Amino acid sequence: MRSTLFDAANQEKQTQQRWTLQSNKMLRCALQPQAPEIIAAQGVMVAYQGQMDFAYQGSGGGMKLLKKMATGEGGNLMRVRGQGEVFFARRADEIFLIQLEGDALTLNTRNLLAFDSSIQWDVRGTGGAGIMAGGLFNLFLQGQGLVAVTSDGPPMLLDCSQQPTFVDPQAAVCWSANLTPQIKNDFKMSSLIGRGSGESFQLGFHGPGFVVVQPSEGAPVPTSS
Repeated sequence: MRSTLFDAANQEKQTQQRWTLQSNKMLRCALQPQAPEIIAAQGVMVAYQGQMDFAYQGSGGGMKLLKKMATGEGGNLMRVRGQGEVFFARRADEIFLIQLEGDALTLNTRNLLAFDSSIQWDVRGTGGAGIMAGGLFNLFLQGQGLVAVTSDGPPMLLDCSQQPTFVDPQAAVCWSANLTPQIKNDFKMSSLIGRGSGESFQLGFHGPGFVVVQPSEGAPVPTSS
């Protein structure tokens, strides 16, 4: 049997590293029984080899519950432990690894893939954005370890120190933890366009730091029938 499907580029990367980008759209994590757990977004596991245990919220694993976003898209987490390899991906989004070295990062829960359990985390809402902007809850991460984030397309890094920067809440991937976004309302009843998010409400950033923006508003917001 012959096919480009079997090319070496498509085969699992054999490495001793704990975190490896199998490709720019799939993450491979190697786990050992005595190694720290990995915390991942629910629903992002696409495959695993070996013996793995997934402790979902409500399964007795003592998991915290990320607040349900107003769009109906949840931000629940799961703990992953075991021996072998587990692979994470989300809608073929691009994946980026961030090494925290005692510093902190704020992350849109929609863009979380996974992080080391050694990292301290907390869920924080952005003012009234949970209702106004389609449901925005942020994940505050601090400590030592790796974080995997996703971007729906090639991301852009904006410097917020020179001038005020305004971002569609659904396009904001992550930002400097020292920045506190403010809600800016551009809503005009007679001219509501688009999806009613970035066109009406933006997150305003200003100060020493950065914000990462994806070229997309993400997956369509579910609508009730």
